[in-house]
Amino acid sequence: MPHTLTITQAAERIRSGRLSPVELLDACFSQIEALDGSLHAWVLVDREGAGQSARCLQEELARGRYRGPLHGIPVGIKDIIDVKGMPTAAGARHLYNRVPDKDAAVVARLRSSGAVIPGKTVTTPFACFDPAETRNPWNPDHTPGGSSSGSAAAVAARMCPASLGSQTGGSISRPAAYCGLVGLKPTFGRISLRGILPVSYELDHPGPFTRSVADAAVMLQCLAGRDPLDPLSADVPVDTYRIEPPARAPRVGVIRTYFPENAGETMREATGDAIERLASAGAEFTDVHLPGSFADLHENHALLLAVGAANVHGERYGAHRDAFPPGLREIIERGRTTGAVAYARARRHQIAFKSEVLAAFENVDLLLTPATPTPAPSGLTSTGNPAFNSPWSYAGLPTSVLPAACASDGLPAGIQLVARPFAESQLLSISAWCEAHLEWDRAPSILSGD
Repeated sequence: MPHTLTITQAAERIRSGRLSPVELLDACFSQIEALDGSLHAWVLVDREGAGQSARCLQEELARGRYRGPLHGIPVGIKDIIDVKGMPTAAGARHLYNRVPDKDAAVVARLRSSGAVIPGKTVTTPFACFDPAETRNPWNPDHTPGGSSSGSAAAVAARMCPASLGSQTGGSISRPAAYCGLVGLKPTFGRISLRGILPVSYELDHPGPFTRSVADAAVMLQCLAGRDPLDPLSADVPVDTYRIEPPARAPRVGVIRTYFPENAGETMREATGDAIERLASAGAEFTDVHLPGSFADLHENHALLLAVGAANVHGERYGAHRDAFPPGLREIIERGRTTGAVAYARARRHQIAFKSEVLAAFENVDLLLTPATPTPAPSGLTSTGNPAFNSPWSYAGLPTSVLPAACASDGLPAGIQLVARPFAESQLLSISAWCEAHLEWDRAPSILSGD
């Protein structure tokens, strides 16, 4: 069934002529029709526009033009990211609803690489903490995580092979862990933010959801690179993100404080089991320590997020305060009452932590932590706890999340890998090595009929 294929599987069939872009898109639309009434992953589905794009790409193949591994691949777009001609509502249509006349930089790169845009995926209001309507494909009584809730649920439910999300605290890593996916958050500045409605200019990172590390590498190859029109875009050369075996078994640092202390039993066991399996395959594990500045990290991260949100929504909030959801209203109120000195101290702390945390990598290739304190919480009143992810958003370090185990209730449990700045090649290589030895092969129960 085409909708169950990963990017790399579908790309091989498309290139060889055994699968057409139209057939793949139709299969994805059929899956959306079958499941989205209960999951609510999509805010807009563009059958006509996506269908026309798939047909054009199919004609290109017939003429001998192949754009690469994203040629004809449907990719969902989080609804804070501009797609030309599609409304951007950011999960708050009563407050924000604009139709952009150009694509965001990430969408333009996807289109240039041959990707098909089937529509916009649900986000929590303005990509913050108040839950959206999306449900977890593993158990619809549990959250898929936020704020990239629809992006994660759509990929997990095989409605598209990949999607774009964004992370200010934990909004790629957490939904990936809750939905049994690979979530890649690149280094701050590695992917352009132009055309993406911000939460905080100091903290925002776009990135992909996929079902394999190899697919994440394909997505990053398309998305990475300097954007001269984005002042936050990093002028750092882009590697060739091939998934190749590491030259030696990885050296992995394990943080024995904070993360295990704040993880539930399920996550401690899942992480411990993953470490044992990877050690049996040859990985070397070393205890590492976080700098003293970690103690004040979460408070300063929350302050920067609040000031950022107050800045982005200043006039809108002033005119429509009561229409904002309660969680976001609380964040903005904090930002509006934060003084310049407190903001400056938080920025100074962020810069110091970014520098100091690099000492943790002195004798290791990357760090490993539980991806989240628990598997996806029950109920739809929360999007889950981002505390294990926000340190790396704060520091701007690249991370990947991999599914590692299933809890006793059948929900996925993931691990998080953290690398040095702009070391995505190494991160992806070691992530693929870990993926192979963890041998994850589970799928959401909602797909049992496939």
